[in-house]
Amino acid sequence: MAEKRDYYEVLGLQKGASADEIKGAYRKAALKWHPDRWVNGTDAEKKTAEEKFKEASEAYSVLSDPEKKARYDQFGFAGVSGAAGGAGGYADFDINDLLRTVFGGSFGFGGGGSFFDDLLFGGGSSRQRGGQAAQGSDIHVSVALTLEEIASGCQKEVTVERARPCHVCGGRGTQNASDIKTCPTCHGSGRVQTGGFIRQIYTCPNCKGSGRVVNNPCGSCRGTGVERVRETIRINIPAGVADGMQLRRENEGNAGPNGGPNGDLYIEIRELPHNLFRRDGNNLFYTKVIRVTDAILGTEISVPCLDGPQTLKLPAGTQPGTVQKMRGKGLPSVNGYGGKGDLYVKILVWIPHKLKRDEKNAIEAIRGSDSFRPDPTRDDKEIIEREMNFF
Repeated sequence: MAEKRDYYEVLGLQKGASADEIKGAYRKAALKWHPDRWVNGTDAEKKTAEEKFKEASEAYSVLSDPEKKARYDQFGFAGVSGAAGGAGGYADFDINDLLRTVFGGSFGFGGGGSFFDDLLFGGGSSRQRGGQAAQGSDIHVSVALTLEEIASGCQKEVTVERARPCHVCGGRGTQNASDIKTCPTCHGSGRVQTGGFIRQIYTCPNCKGSGRVVNNPCGSCRGTGVERVRETIRINIPAGVADGMQLRRENEGNAGPNGGPNGDLYIEIRELPHNLFRRDGNNLFYTKVIRVTDAILGTEISVPCLDGPQTLKLPAGTQPGTVQKMRGKGLPSVNGYGGKGDLYVKILVWIPHKLKRDEKNAIEAIRGSDSFRPDPTRDDKEIIEREMNFF
């Protein structure tokens, strides 16, 4: 029997390594030596991978447990012989539990879509499981929208290149149905099991998990059953969408090989900047600059809205920084739920830089008037609070 290696050496660590370092080292070793990685290797490579994987798992089972680690650091293998094998053989622990701890998810040997299968083979909807034809992968595209298009909803055309059933064989992978046979390696299950100390189930290397083999593959698609096609799709965009939101079109993704179902199409919304409005949720914000005389005497201003300009009346004595709310002039909620947002108009007052002599004299004449003198206990406080609370 080969001499057991130091657990720190197995994981490539120095004594005194932190819990995060131990976990990271085991994660790296598990990814490298998991038997599914070596399914196409030689018998010697498969045996080595299995031994290395078990060795790394045993080391982690001890070093990840503070109590066992302390005993091991002090007494070596003798301190953990009852928990980690020692002279008594292989460790008494659950590898599935270890991998769930390190990788998360519902990890487990035994097939049926384990987390580690997803990690090794890409996961997602393109996986093949248990003799079923693989589902096609999803497609992701983006569309750019103006605020006006978002306010009313619109239609957009997107061009995608996607896999579609082969026009020659109809997606079967062969022109003759009699050429499709049950895989002799996995007997149609799509999975292969190995014995040994740990039972392992992995994707059949002969049929790639489909459970079938094609003896006379189609010359057009080379037996995959799919071909690449460039197509233009019309997308209905509902009103009220936001930047980064994704719309899903079922079965509009890539076709699956060997007659598998289609994946989905995801359309990501990209909102274009607007030169007048700033958006916050369903509310819009707009800033309007008016003359100082209009602020003093009151006026009516035209406010651009997404459904056309609207008139807003400003009372006499409108202060700089005043915010007027135009109810319902914002954006609608997606699918109409929640009503519409509001449009907030912030008023700024323009002060002239230069005055004519008679204008300056007129201003000087009223400078000392009580009407032009703010009340520090009321007006100053009101203006400061307004400025601090807006936006």
